[in-house]
Amino acid sequence: MTSIRTLPTLAAVAVVGIGAAAPAGAAPGADVPPVSPQAAAAGFVDVRTVVPDAVIDLRYATPNNFVGMPLYPADARCLVHNSMAPGLAKAADDLRAHGDVLVFWDCYRPHDVQVRMFDAVPNPAWVAKPGPYARSHEAGRSVDVTIAERGRLVDMGTDFDDFSPRAQAYATDGVGAAAQANRERLRAAMGAGGLTVYSGEWWHFDGPGAGVQRPILDVPVN
Repeated sequence: MTSIRTLPTLAAVAVVGIGAAAPAGAAPGADVPPVSPQAAAAGFVDVRTVVPDAVIDLRYATPNNFVGMPLYPADARCLVHNSMAPGLAKAADDLRAHGDVLVFWDCYRPHDVQVRMFDAVPNPAWVAKPGPYARSHEAGRSVDVTIAERGRLVDMGTDFDDFSPRAQAYATDGVGAAAQANRERLRAAMGAGGLTVYSGEWWHFDGPGAGVQRPILDVPVN
């Protein structure tokens, strides 16, 4: 039996269709507003137009993160580069077939937020050191995700942004069998969409070109 824990009740959580699996290939919700002109120019889309039943729980828009204070505005959106869209749609379809949904903890991350994070934890083993370029989250080409099953988060062995060896994607010490299986389930779904797990964090997945150094973006997260 899958080990699960209650999905947190937070004002920042936007739940679309949780508790009822959307049909495979479901049309994006018409109520998702257009992204900003800056986001559109950068090739960004709101993930809800790609995964209509996504659960959006942007931790950095709340105090529930390793810094202990909001780093995003309360109306922050989960933005991703459009190159991630097909892979995320495929991953969500695979999970949906088993009654599961994707939960998004982080998507596009502005450069100034990355700087604040590294100032708080100046250890590149845990927080990427910002440089004079954008890649990964700063380019909208990485996401931090988990799985919800019947309205509850599945057990992954650690919480988001856990700074311990147990957070490593393939960790076994201190990570129970159910959590290891759930991590594999997430990796399999994301891998079916061509998205690659970062070995240091079970929740972090990279899309095409995530490691390419690009110009720093001036795109608001809301």
